[in-house]
Amino acid sequence: MRFTLMTGLGGTEDYTAIAPAAEDAGWTSMAIPDSLFYPEVTESDYPYLSTEAVRQALDGVPVLDPIVAMAIMVGVTKTLRFYPAVLKVPVRQPLVLAKALSSLAVVSNNRISLGAGLSPWKEDFTFNGIPFEERGKRMDDCIAIIRGALSGEYFEYASQYYDVGKMKMSPVPTQPLPILFGGHAVPALRRAAQVGDGWISANSDYASLQPMISKLNELRQEYGTDSRTDFEIHAFDMHARSLDDFRRLEGLGVTDICVTPWNPYDPSLDLAQKLAKIEQFASHIIHRW
Repeated sequence: MRFTLMTGLGGTEDYTAIAPAAEDAGWTSMAIPDSLFYPEVTESDYPYLSTEAVRQALDGVPVLDPIVAMAIMVGVTKTLRFYPAVLKVPVRQPLVLAKALSSLAVVSNNRISLGAGLSPWKEDFTFNGIPFEERGKRMDDCIAIIRGALSGEYFEYASQYYDVGKMKMSPVPTQPLPILFGGHAVPALRRAAQVGDGWISANSDYASLQPMISKLNELRQEYGTDSRTDFEIHAFDMHARSLDDFRRLEGLGVTDICVTPWNPYDPSLDLAQKLAKIEQFASHIIHRW
């Protein structure tokens, strides 16, 4: 079993200390959140927390661009993998994003994955001049463009939204960049099953993971991708505490268990406490697996 350290929001000043500590303790990956901005007024409902909880969680909390965050941590680690959980892909220009991901994958020796998602915030799209209703189709186009650009071969792409003439990107990583899709809705599960290299859950527990992973497996059978042995399922169980709790996830087919070993909303939390929690979880769970 592999374990991903999910940092939660804030605490960006601690990244370069946390990453090597997690690597030394035996964690496999580190996942970084993405937030472009916090709209003062929103038309959207956040699906994972109440409106008041969202205000407490996001308003004024520092969130680095995931590409920048991963870049500074790649430089202080050797084996730890990194991915955004999840990057709001369709609000970014896909060729520019592909260049950043390609560069980061090259300098990290293939230690980067793309955690790809939409966004529950309508303003993420409308403030960037993108109709919210187009987000799904644009996501599909963006993924196709990123994959084509990172192939290292001449590539072109034309759709309703993009017109990419024949081009080649260089350098590109020596291994394909894994793309893991986030989201709990059926369209997100379908996208992961059909064209993804894996799936990432958000705030979830064992009871909610069971039907989602079951549906994901059903869709993988439908698309004929269920034979892939390298397909990754990154799951977060907010109620898991004991070794037995985490072992239950393995029975669901989870390949990577995601954990935030501290309360990111605790104002008294400091770096020393985070480092202690990283080592404590590794000692109690990872090293006993």
